[in-house]
Amino acid sequence: MNTANQNSTAARNDKKFLVVIAILSIAIPAVVAMLFFMPKEGSDAVDVSFLPTLHAILNSLTACLLVIGYYNIRKGNVKVHRTAMGTAFGLSAIFLISYVTYHFLGERTIYGGDGVLKLFYYFILLTHIVLAVVIVPLVLLSVYFALSEQFARHRRISKWTFPIWLYVAVTGVLVYMMIYPYYS
Repeated sequence: MNTANQNSTAARNDKKFLVVIAILSIAIPAVVAMLFFMPKEGSDAVDVSFLPTLHAILNSLTACLLVIGYYNIRKGNVKVHRTAMGTAFGLSAIFLISYVTYHFLGERTIYGGDGVLKLFYYFILLTHIVLAVVIVPLVLLSVYFALSEQFARHRRISKWTFPIWLYVAVTGVLVYMMIYPYYS
């Protein structure tokens, strides 16, 4: 196959995957947002009270793996980087499924603190939510460019993906720790 045909095929593949990434980047936050407004009738049948702790564990592990992956790519250890980042992606996918399950079945928990801590909590929560929406397409693009061996594009997008993803993972744990006393 000549270079022109290879470029054309690659462009078609890119377009397909970029469309899927765009759809997922809109659908995932939309579904999560809808869960907050859905009635919770009949949700007592399933105990999901353990899931917030699982979410904090998954976010903690994801943050550790992101740092391990970043450190190793800086040292040139591509294999460990790839493993760490792939595992972080997998844990984030498990987190997302679990998070949707929890908010579909579980009751909403309201932060009960006050004063400066309440302002701090809502600042962290708001930035966490906004950046969790932003990180969806960035992670998907970073993974796609890595898997399709478009490493220049992968590096360009990952400059933004890594710090935002790390912030979302760490603040997810922080939000959990601050709201933990108010879970019923």
